[in-house]
Amino acid sequence: MPDYERRVSQLLQTVTAGSASSLEPKSESPLPAASSEENSPGNHIPESNGVGVEDSLASVQGRVQQMPPVVLGKDMADELGANVGSVVLVTSPQGDLTPFGLVPKYVRFRVAGIFQSGFYDYDTAWAFTSLADAQRLFGLGDVISVIEFKVDDIYRAPAVGRALEEAAGSGFQTTNWMEQNRALFRALRLERVVTFITIGLIVFVAALNILIALIMMVMEKTKDIAVLMSLGARKGQVRRLFVAQGVMTGLIGTVLGLMLGYALAFGLGHYHWIALSPEVYSIDYVPSAPRILDGLVVSLVAIGISFVATVYPSFSAARVLPAEALRYE
Repeated sequence: MPDYERRVSQLLQTVTAGSASSLEPKSESPLPAASSEENSPGNHIPESNGVGVEDSLASVQGRVQQMPPVVLGKDMADELGANVGSVVLVTSPQGDLTPFGLVPKYVRFRVAGIFQSGFYDYDTAWAFTSLADAQRLFGLGDVISVIEFKVDDIYRAPAVGRALEEAAGSGFQTTNWMEQNRALFRALRLERVVTFITIGLIVFVAALNILIALIMMVMEKTKDIAVLMSLGARKGQVRRLFVAQGVMTGLIGTVLGLMLGYALAFGLGHYHWIALSPEVYSIDYVPSAPRILDGLVVSLVAIGISFVATVYPSFSAARVLPAEALRYE
């Protein structure tokens, strides 16, 4: 039932064409038995006035409406060339044993909707139909072979899975979202490492700029520093002055960078500016989810590096000797 599926996943909430409401169980429209023959003599409808009744447009449309509904993924629908209202043939691997060998079962389904989750593995391989229709297609009877659970803490999914296996007994297996998407998470983890290295290099270059700027300022303001020290300024005051200037420069740059970074992250997450090839990366855009913790870590690291960059220039300024600096003035 769609209501049950929506409790454990959001795939049916991404239906972009048609609707999933037709998947609700309806007792008046049972699924016809899966057949291994395209036409049988019992299905023939007599002709009237030389024209087969089964060939009339209204009759065809009526038979299509009586077919069981299915909701396909966007990529799967594109590969099949199917749209809402199209008819697709679904084959079951559990066939019928006949004197001519094992003949596969198949049932024609009516495409009632198309969903687009943005995840290639789902959009290219998943389809939804009602439980009763699926049981008849695979010849399972009143049996459910797979049960899906949704846990409050997604990071406890492996532990919950092990508990379910112990409760169900031998012969049952569980899988979770971590195992199913392991390749994608490894790629995202590598992306985070590369991003951290890139940001680190950018901050390092910015720290060098602060260091060079302060050194040049010390060289330019040597006479002014000497005058201040001759008037009674202490070395600690001179050091704090240059430290404050360097840290202030880093603080302003950090605040502006955070504002720009969060704005870009919001745009990437909501408007999908950077497109990817879903066949390669399993997703069709670069995901972005800005977190406050990441911003705090980046800010502290950037301000700390800015402070370290002021150490040498500030001590150089404090070592200025007024007599030497003003000897030729």
